Amino acid sequence: MDVHGTVADGFEPVREAFARNFQALGERGAAVAVYRDGHRVVDLWGGVKDVDGSAPWERGTAQIVRSATKGVAAAVLLLLHQRGALDLDAPVGEWWPEFKAAGKERTLVRHLLGHRAGVPVLDRPLTPAEAADPDLGAAAVAAQAPVWEPGTDHGYHAQTYSWLTGELARRVTGRPIGAWIADEIAAPVGADLWLGLPAAVASRAGRVGPTEPPAASGALRTRPKRAVADAYADPASLTSRAFAAITPLPDENDPGYRAAGLAASGGIATADGLARFYAALIGEVDGGTRLFTPETAALARGEESAGPDRVLVVGTRFGLGYMLHGAASPLLSPASFGHPGRGGALGFADPEAGVAFGYVTNGFRASVTADQRAQALVRAVRAALG
Repeated sequence: MDVHGTVADGFEPVREAFARNFQALGERGAAVAVYRDGHRVVDLWGGVKDVDGSAPWERGTAQIVRSATKGVAAAVLLLLHQRGALDLDAPVGEWWPEFKAAGKERTLVRHLLGHRAGVPVLDRPLTPAEAADPDLGAAAVAAQAPVWEPGTDHGYHAQTYSWLTGELARRVTGRPIGAWIADEIAAPVGADLWLGLPAAVASRAGRVGPTEPPAASGALRTRPKRAVADAYADPASLTSRAFAAITPLPDENDPGYRAAGLAASGGIATADGLARFYAALIGEVDGGTRLFTPETAALARGEESAGPDRVLVVGTRFGLGYMLHGAASPLLSPASFGHPGRGGALGFADPEAGVAFGYVTNGFRASVTADQRAQALVRAVRAALG
């Protein structure tokens, strides 16, 4: 399998790791991009565009990135805070009065970003068609009673994060969160990422699906801890209910789902778009646009939640909307912040190293956070930095 693209001097280990992902880990199609000090130093792609096809992956091929979308959605709320339009320590109900129902009147904006809002589940899950309606999704979350007192604990809001962040952004700005991202993030940065895929670029997005590493790599497979496996197997657990807030699972290749703009998991991006976005969070990209001030970047990666996760049943660490470096989500270093997509994509920034990283794939695995292919590339970046 041919690897296409370029790496700057010293980043050859990333090319080697990327090639090994195809050779040893059953990668079907993927891309990786790395920026250092605002300049692209890795730009690689290979394989096929569609997980079930044969057309080649091209430099501009984009893929759905699942929960890596959450990092982009979080940036919207943090930028609104940076601009003085949103107070992180104010109640969500100040902008969204309906949200104050069922014991959520003291839920703060920072609780949404830190997965501390207590509403990772919906008592009545939404169908995919209902989930695509922002009004229905927002109404369902607003009416939901929290399963713990907001602010007192944390648990991954796998699906409800779509409406928690999306509706708050819409109440503050008057625009759908996807439109705001297009105008205020993607366009100024020059990043190929979309929340609500426009028809004009839909042909660039490949088909995604489940894949498994080849049998020869069986030694690399990891089994979840018993408690984690039991939580996913129990339909009454917070784990199962959080991921089943949309039931049945939506077809991620459906044009309607891709156009819906679900902020928890519906983003589409190229690897370069994801890396370029994160590069703009920590510095100027190509000598131009910077999104976060240093103070906002510090807020993003300041620890908001840590310890046993009520939903994921493992220890997790979150800043304001971003996963932080840790056992559940190993990034480049303790300074890193970003977000994985379940079973594949990963985007993050490390302000101390001046590095931003983006990886997208068309083949999803069973892992929730630390995908083997993404981690092999992270280790190669670490080796390149010395």
